[in-house]
Order: sequence, then structure tokens, then C-alpha cells
Amino acid sequence: MIESYVTTTIDSDLIASAGVPTVQVNTGKECHLDADLIRKAMDRIPLNKLDLLFIEKVGNLICPAEFPLGSDKGLVVISVTKGPYTVLRHPMMFTGANLVAINKADLARAMDVEPKKPSSDAAKISPKAVTVATSCKTGSSVEETIKALGLDGA
Repeated sequence: MIESYVTTTIDSDLIASAGVPTVQVNTGKECHLDADLIRKAMDRIPLNKLDLLFIEKVGNLICPAEFPLGSDKGLVVISVTKGPYTVLRHPMMFTGANLVAINKADLARAMDVEPKKPSSDAAKISPKAVTVATSCKTGSSVEETIKALGLDGA
């Protein structure tokens, strides 16, 4: 996995602690990854030993949308805690999505967000995208997410 953030290694440390080989890319002041940063990270990865590589773009829904990285599939993870209009506020991020994971679905009622709203909005922007309401905390629909990515047989 290539994990990116502006300055910290918090997420990559958590991912690595689960046994996932992880390369951290810090972007400094930048809010996006670019081809050169990915190339440098890939130089540190034994690509011939991998079947799958996840690249997490820097964590906002605006800047990264302008920098395609040549991936086979696009997964956008949003949270019900950001409200019902996340997709409409950041449409460019969803144009190339194959899957939209609406995370923290276990909090939807408390946040007064109906997961069907962002799902419907995403379908209008990217009709090919599958949407899955999930909760990484409870594990709800994680298997469905894996299947939607086509990784259930990997």
C-alpha cells in the first residue's frame, strides 16, 4: 500500500501494524499526489511480488481529483458524518469512481443522513459506480465492498 498524508505516518503505522507492507509518502504542503511521488514510492516496493496495490490519495475530496494516478479502479470513501451533500459538494472526485463506500453507516441515524442520498448523487455523477453503505467499525458490508472491487476471488 502507498499511504499518503501531508506530514504524519499515523495511518501508515496503523496499516503496517496489521501486517500490510506500506510505503509512506508525505506531501509536505501539497494536497495531492502526483506521478513523480508515486514513481518514487514504487521504487521502494517489490512490485514483482504484488498482485494488488492500493494508493491512498491525500485525505480531502478536492485537490486529489485533479491528479489521476493511472489506477485500474477508483474507490472513494466518504462518511455520513460529513453530511448528506458530500457528493454534490465534491463532484469531480466521483467522476472516475468505480465504487463509493459510504462509511460510518452505523452513525447515519445520529447524523440524520440517509445513505441513499449520497448513493443517488454518486449514481448521477458516475453511473458505473457501485455504492455500498458500510461501517469499518462494525464490519458491516465490508465483504460486499471487497466483492464490489472484484477482490473476492483474489
